[in-house]
Amino acid sequence: MALQNTSIFGRRMLGAFGAAGLVLALAACSGLPTAPIQPVRYDLGLADLGAQPASAAAPATALTPLVLAEVQTPGLPDGTTAMFYRLNYADSQQLRAYQNARWGLPPAQMMEQRLRIRLGQERPILTEKDNVSATVSDKRTIGVLRVEIDEFSQVFDSAQTSQAVVRLRASLIGRASGGAGNALLGQKVFTAQTPAASNDAAGGAQAMARSVDDVTAQVSRWLQGYGR
Repeated sequence: MALQNTSIFGRRMLGAFGAAGLVLALAACSGLPTAPIQPVRYDLGLADLGAQPASAAAPATALTPLVLAEVQTPGLPDGTTAMFYRLNYADSQQLRAYQNARWGLPPAQMMEQRLRIRLGQERPILTEKDNVSATVSDKRTIGVLRVEIDEFSQVFDSAQTSQAVVRLRASLIGRASGGAGNALLGQKVFTAQTPAASNDAAGGAQAMARSVDDVTAQVSRWLQGYGR
């Protein structure tokens, strides 16, 4: 009888240990690391090829081809896709980044794409790798446009209002009149700012697309003043 009681007690102990083991296993499973949240990726959207500024006049003569150099962002880390913003009402000198939002491409690449599309509507756009020259009958030389982005961020003037700000410096380089070498033909800083419909990354991305379109149109009009 004692042996039988011992056997029953042993089975109960094994059952208790089994239940405890199951609880521990479930607890261990619930403690497994969860997959990280992937940031939302934004870009500038599709370019509106039919959009032309109302004040833009068609050039009297065909514009000479233009070399667009690789766009630079000296104020940002190379290759970064972070979406930056500033709190003007708190600390305008601190550049902050959204944690769960990114650009699909670095700002320099997005700007270069838009410049090629916008400027290419009015003149042939080349790269620095293209080894071409103007035709013999065309006395104009092919100029080089260099662009540096100084600002590409969403700026909050208050907790309720923000705008997408783009500021870039464009330099036009070409053969000086009567000279043998290249010279700086012109340089100008362009700025565009567009209010955001919402004070978040989505609103900033939409406003940034409009600011980029605005600033590229400004550059195009400026180039036409040099016959480029």
